[in-house]
Amino acid sequence: MSDIGFTHIALPATDIERSVTFYESYAGMKIVHRRTDEHTGSDVVWISDLTRPFVIVLIKCEGVTHPLLPMAHLGVGCESREEVDRLCNAARLEGALVDGPTDSGPPVGY
Repeated sequence: MSDIGFTHIALPATDIERSVTFYESYAGMKIVHRRTDEHTGSDVVWISDLTRPFVIVLIKCEGVTHPLLPMAHLGVGCESREEVDRLCNAARLEGALVDGPTDSGPPVGY
């Protein structure tokens, strides 16, 4: 795959394993690279859904000073409304659902 264009977004994470589990469960992503940064000593994990040359980079930190709230988010396409409902119900039971699902019509979607 080409490494030209938009390749990644880097996000701070206080609990890398919990974050990886979240993205595996709700976005079908998996770890494609893992290391400890030699300069900072922070754990770094790259995760991808392997559908395009794009990764989310999770960087271990003690605290997140500026979380992506309230409107910032990463969108994930699902095969059906039922799949969205299933994932939202699972996230609700785990206490991980912040909002939704919401039908915002085209082009935003459900």
